[in-house]
Amino acid sequence: MGLMLKKIALALVIIGAINWGSIGIFGFDLVGALFGGQAAIISRVIFTLVGIAGLACIPQLFEQHHN
Repeated sequence: MGLMLKKIALALVIIGAINWGSIGIFGFDLVGALFGGQAAIISRVIFTLVGIAGLACIPQLFEQHHN
C-alpha cells in the first residue's frame, strides 16, 4: 500500500477512534451529529470507509521497519 493511502487510512482510523471515544465517554456520536444521524447515507458511507481503513491498517501491525 502506498504511503499516501496509508496516511489516509490512518486518518480515517483516528477519526473512528475519536468518534468511538466520544460515544463511550459522552454518549455522543460526533459523525452522526455532523452528518444527519447514524441512519443518514453519508454517515453510513463514513462509517464504512472507517471500517475499510481499519482493515487496510491490519498489515501494518506485521510490517518490519528497518532503520
